[in-house]
Amino acid sequence: VFPIDLSLYKPVVLDLQQERLTDEQRKQLKLNIQLLRDSIVFFTALAGVRGFGGHTGGAYDIVPEVLIADGFMRKPENNVCPIFWDEAGHRVAIQYIMAALDEGKTNFTLERLFHYREHGYGLYGHPEKDTELGIDFSSGRLGHLWSYINGVALAYPSKRLVLFGSDGSQQEGNDAEAARFAVAQQLNITLCIDDNNITISGHPHDYMKGYDLKKTLQGHGLIAEEINAENIDALYSALRIGFLTPGPVALINKRKMAVGIKGVEDTPHGHDVISKDAAVTYLSERNYSGAVQILKSAVKTKDQAAEYLGSSKELGTNRSEFGKIICGILSGISEEKRKSSVRVFDCDLESLKIAGRRDETSIVKDELDKNIQLQARIREIYPQIYIQGGIMERHNFSAAAGFGNASGKQGIFATFSAFSEMVVSEITMARLNYANVLSHFSHAGVDWMADNTCHYGINLFFVDNALPEEDTTRLYFPADVNQLRKVLMKIFSDQGLRFVFTTRSSVPFILKENGEHFYNDTYEFQPDKDEIIRELNIRELKTNQHQNSNLKNKHSNLNYNCGYIVSYGDMLYRCLDAVERLNKEGIIVGLINKPVLNVVDEQMMKKLGNSEFVLVVENQNVKTGLGSRFGTWLLERGFSPNYAHIGVSRLGKGGVYEHISYQGLDSLSIQKKVKEMLGIDPY
Repeated sequence: VFPIDLSLYKPVVLDLQQERLTDEQRKQLKLNIQLLRDSIVFFTALAGVRGFGGHTGGAYDIVPEVLIADGFMRKPENNVCPIFWDEAGHRVAIQYIMAALDEGKTNFTLERLFHYREHGYGLYGHPEKDTELGIDFSSGRLGHLWSYINGVALAYPSKRLVLFGSDGSQQEGNDAEAARFAVAQQLNITLCIDDNNITISGHPHDYMKGYDLKKTLQGHGLIAEEINAENIDALYSALRIGFLTPGPVALINKRKMAVGIKGVEDTPHGHDVISKDAAVTYLSERNYSGAVQILKSAVKTKDQAAEYLGSSKELGTNRSEFGKIICGILSGISEEKRKSSVRVFDCDLESLKIAGRRDETSIVKDELDKNIQLQARIREIYPQIYIQGGIMERHNFSAAAGFGNASGKQGIFATFSAFSEMVVSEITMARLNYANVLSHFSHAGVDWMADNTCHYGINLFFVDNALPEEDTTRLYFPADVNQLRKVLMKIFSDQGLRFVFTTRSSVPFILKENGEHFYNDTYEFQPDKDEIIRELNIRELKTNQHQNSNLKNKHSNLNYNCGYIVSYGDMLYRCLDAVERLNKEGIIVGLINKPVLNVVDEQMMKKLGNSEFVLVVENQNVKTGLGSRFGTWLLERGFSPNYAHIGVSRLGKGGVYEHISYQGLDSLSIQKKVKEMLGIDPY
């Protein structure tokens, strides 16, 4: 049973002709606001405790304007479209609870909120259209929805649309274009912009001097007004006028983020999920003992996969280590040269370990600086070269390229891999200018991506869009922290565009057959070369072919040569597990790591082309990934082994570790595919 009594919630129907709230309406609205805010704290915190993450503050903040807009939507004569369009997708919790409270959404019960962001329940980290659950639109990456809503407004000119925005989403350049268009076409759109001066890693008014939403939107031609959004009467009056005024209107709702939540209010902590302790304190003060007990007894979800053969039990997180390794490299450069030759552009993504807090320290272990105690992140130790660029990926990449405009200049850029799709044109222009940019794209693939499909980083090869002539573009996807360190040290000073990809999830360390780290101190990264992780054991294959009639009949004319799996990144350790287990069954398979994704290693291609089969396994889109081009590479060189590739092919279903098995990329699925290719019954 849902531990907050939402039977007390009563929808309030509002009339645009009514200038002021009645006492009864005001009382019920205030009660509704508190009930929903309490509920959002509870079920987002529960998801956090269970390991699914989830954003609390944004959804918590906008409850008042959502409920007032809902009241106007409930009266047909008002002609307000009954959809809570929201361009800041991380506020999805408000969408789910409103759907659960709508009596017409029969497939959405309050108890479903217990499964926020969990695999198989449809409550993803960003809205994904599902009319059966009452989710009427998809919204993921910031700055993409207003333009879409402009089109909806053109399609339904008699309706007033409301779009919930934020001071974060308004930083994206798309919204400037959308604003100009909305004014030019006089579209009936009311924007409710939550202006809490908080983004993931800071306060926009501090790191982006001059950023003023009212002046900006007025400059585009909109009617724009600032409101104290925690004053329900002022908010009601502003929304009413905003709905009645023809053309586009922007209401800039000023408030502190997560107002009333101790330890979270007015801090970036409110952007992500509220901590367990803060939620328990909040709910205890409101006497929700049942909710508190549920939070205290909740258990974090764990990947149920067995131990991975060939890899360490110890894990490392490449996305976190990137900033530490770069700090180590920078420590070997004089201060004067650092200032003149390097700039780091961060797109407000705290988890990339480019920015950071002062209490996070780490020993950077590399040849450049083995004993120095360094901050985990670049912003704190080298603030002179760090730029907090805000939520402006296109601009920041181009600015990094502009800084790296000549030999000896280095622009460093970082964002999520999903957003690589947003900077393709900027990449082309950077390349035409022979710019030097080292890009870190985190959250590649699908592993542990509770935000789901909209945040999948599965089209990495979009950045490899140059003409072949003189192209020096390189895509790097290291397999573990040790290899990441070696890669960055090797390529840091290279010319041109370099893209380094890491996953959201932690990964184990790849081991040699003797149990040592494969990428140890003696390992040297060789650019453009593939790596043999496990060679075919020909002697064992001969023995097994005599003992296993199935294998003997299938491969009696193959000169005892079997095939290889080719992989990279976080899929390498899963493939290694599959190879180890197949070998134990007598099915001898080799494993190749391809850390440089977009360059053909001719020597390795010959080796693979003369084998019985080649299977490419990757955490990328099967339509655009390595597998989609690797078979062509083989054919162009006159090789025709049995070839297949597996990757991401399905829309997400939520969860964290479940994405891998759902896409058929777990070790068992890889083993099954190899057996199918060899004509062996996988069962």
